[in-house]
Amino acid sequence: MTIRFKETARDSVRLRPVSRSPIEAAEAARRRMDDPAYRVETDRRRGRGAVSNPTGRYEPAKREGFDDGWDFEEELPPLPTEVIIEKPRTIITRNDSPDIGYDRSINPYRGCEHGCSYCFARPTHAYQGLSSGLDFETKIFAKPSAPDLLEKELRATNYEPKVIALGSNTDPYQPVERRFRITRGILETLNRANHPVGIVTKSALVTRDIDVLSQMADRQLAKVAISITTLDPKLARRMEPRAASPAKRLETVRKLSEAGIPVTVLVAPIIPAINDHEIEAILKAAHAAGAREAGYVLLRLPHDLKDLMRDWLAEHYPDKLNHVFSLLQEARGGKDYDAQWGARQTGIGPFAWMIGRRFETAAERLGLNKRSLKLRTDLFTPPVKETGQLSLF
Repeated sequence: MTIRFKETARDSVRLRPVSRSPIEAAEAARRRMDDPAYRVETDRRRGRGAVSNPTGRYEPAKREGFDDGWDFEEELPPLPTEVIIEKPRTIITRNDSPDIGYDRSINPYRGCEHGCSYCFARPTHAYQGLSSGLDFETKIFAKPSAPDLLEKELRATNYEPKVIALGSNTDPYQPVERRFRITRGILETLNRANHPVGIVTKSALVTRDIDVLSQMADRQLAKVAISITTLDPKLARRMEPRAASPAKRLETVRKLSEAGIPVTVLVAPIIPAINDHEIEAILKAAHAAGAREAGYVLLRLPHDLKDLMRDWLAEHYPDKLNHVFSLLQEARGGKDYDAQWGARQTGIGPFAWMIGRRFETAAERLGLNKRSLKLRTDLFTPPVKETGQLSLF
């Protein structure tokens, strides 16, 4: 099979979203998966979450396969992880989203080697001219200068301390963090400045930093949210191939809790007909491990993630593909995704209402969310720039 590039249509009318029924969209996904230029061979993507690597949505040409008569059968090597060093000018990202609990965040990495098939951050790789498929989990951008940039921004005379979120887009404790230790450096900077931080991760690597996090928790400056999508190790391996196993995540909740670090469990994302039946079991297991707060998010599918998720279902759960998207469309006002503030996290309609009531009932029965820990900002001390000159006093 030879690959060539074909110019994509730039007509704005053609680029509008196409309204398709779940059955029509499922058939389109099956046709895509039959195209060897679109679907990446199983052996090459072993240990990866996405099953394809479509052209980025901003690219002027897309890949397509054709037989030129010169093809030879050969085994291609597995897809390696490539780390690209990024040199940003600033590190704190601001937002004004009314339905999330923070207005600033830090992402030490772009892309994520965990390879979660459902990750809502996948489409952001298009800004790098890359695919939201396998590129997202094999081409990782690292920001080693993040701790120094953070210290500089915290020193600004007009800086007002508020909780900084770590892991709002991609996981700050993904595998490359073992080597680069960027997240560790960020936490050390925040600890010295008495600055509050909230972490979201699905990695057991967060326990490496218990020494720093426990110091911050003693001053009410840190809390950690652990995402647990399923308790089924087989489903987890298909859905989140390089993330910690469910058992390891529960152990992580226990270790953090025993160290005095407040822990939240996130049942996220809830995927209709795939893991929605586990809501109560996940909350019960996490509570037993020490979590005292909980939240959930209904599957979000912005941009080309819709087709990537269909591809994943066509590969692993072809008999459920139509049903999953039928329920999703019911919860998204007839669309695959609705980005409306307030509804994008939980959905609307009878199915979304049922999910919400099940979650609330289970959380109340277990005693979760009895109180929400508010992190302190009054202890903040701006970092002092080292000049090498001794103080007179």
